[in-house]
Amino acid sequence: MAPTLSVAAVPTVKVKKGSVAVVTLKASLPAGYHANSNKPTESYLIPLTLKWTGGPLQMETVTYPAPSLEKYSFSDKPISVVTGEFAISTKFKVPADAQNGPAAQTGTLRYQACDNKACYPPKTVPINVTVSVD
Repeated sequence: MAPTLSVAAVPTVKVKKGSVAVVTLKASLPAGYHANSNKPTESYLIPLTLKWTGGPLQMETVTYPAPSLEKYSFSDKPISVVTGEFAISTKFKVPADAQNGPAAQTGTLRYQACDNKACYPPKTVPINVTVSVD
């Protein structure tokens, strides 16, 4: 059975119009599993990808966790992976004309989990962060 990457709920993000906000997702994989980093070392490996699809904020940059190079029996050379608990931060611009009040910032986190023998089909985790605009 494929392992599940879990993402902790993010507390409501309070932002001011015209400012910059950083939203950090805290994710974790079960012990013994890894996910390919956002820049895999092999073209056939599926990268960790965070995409923001809707909401009042404008995405500027996504900062992925620093990967580690691990050697597994299925690959001749070390591969770039994330393991255990890690964080992904997104820097957003808050538009000057954003509507006041609560809104949902939505997205998806796609990953491929693997153990030391095999990789599982990629999965997508829905991301929903409540944003409160002043």
